[in-house]
Amino acid sequence: MHDTLFPGFRSFIEETLDGNMIAGVIGGDGPPLLLLHGHPQTHAIWHKVAPLLAQHFSVVAADLRGYGDSSKPRGLPDHANYSKRSMAADMLALMRRFGFARFRVMAHDRGARVAHRLMADHPQAVERAVLLDIAPTLAMYEGTDEAFARAYWHWFFLIQPAPLPERLIEADPGAYLRDVMGRRSAGLAPFEARALAEYARCLALPGAAHGICEDYRAAAGIDLEHDRADRALGRRIDTPLLALWGEQGVVQRCFDPLLEWRKVAAQVEGEALDCGHYIPEEAPEALLARALPFLLA
Repeated sequence: MHDTLFPGFRSFIEETLDGNMIAGVIGGDGPPLLLLHGHPQTHAIWHKVAPLLAQHFSVVAADLRGYGDSSKPRGLPDHANYSKRSMAADMLALMRRFGFARFRVMAHDRGARVAHRLMADHPQAVERAVLLDIAPTLAMYEGTDEAFARAYWHWFFLIQPAPLPERLIEADPGAYLRDVMGRRSAGLAPFEARALAEYARCLALPGAAHGICEDYRAAAGIDLEHDRADRALGRRIDTPLLALWGEQGVVQRCFDPLLEWRKVAAQVEGEALDCGHYIPEEAPEALLARALPFLLA
């Protein structure tokens, strides 16, 4: 897969501080750039933009804990090992293993929630960040209404106690993948067959359904505790932040992303792009046109 989707990149599997393994690809030359994917995907989401990014950056595209070929540990009772704090620590350790003490980040969906916590917990590490098609987790849960709940039904399905959602996903991982991704505004048309095959392979791996559910369970519990603690203490993100979202997506329809990000971060710019949720695959040219000058600044 890496040879065809990421020509010129090399695969890696690196151990983090707590013994988990993070998989992905690395390639290019220049200042370091970390790419993080969303649900129910893997680092393969970046295959349309990674070659151009690698002309400017040393690109590290990683699978989050619980996803792809990264470790999928059994969730703790409080889901803390799938908190965005723990997942951010994975990525900090990974970048340090490659010798990158400071780096830029571009992240989509679940990966953008990890990037949010990375900036909050380790502000010295992140120079600039591009976050794709999310508002802050706390804002989205506190602003949930019927329209959002119907559109993002998987948020409330995946947080159900184990093993119910795991069992249903494992019964037909391919169907779950097609239903979740295909119900978005663009359907399955933006996804190359090679990428879809990779997402399907990884979702069928042992522990993958559990890892995905634990990510969402943490988001509905311990992650909200961390976000509320930041708010109570008046902590704000100082990292320059570019927020981009899909004009045809649910985030655009149900939230005001710039308003919400400006509540938690001091330097925020951004706008909607002419696409749906899966920006790196639906609108790679528009993404690069907007994100690349920001990342290079």
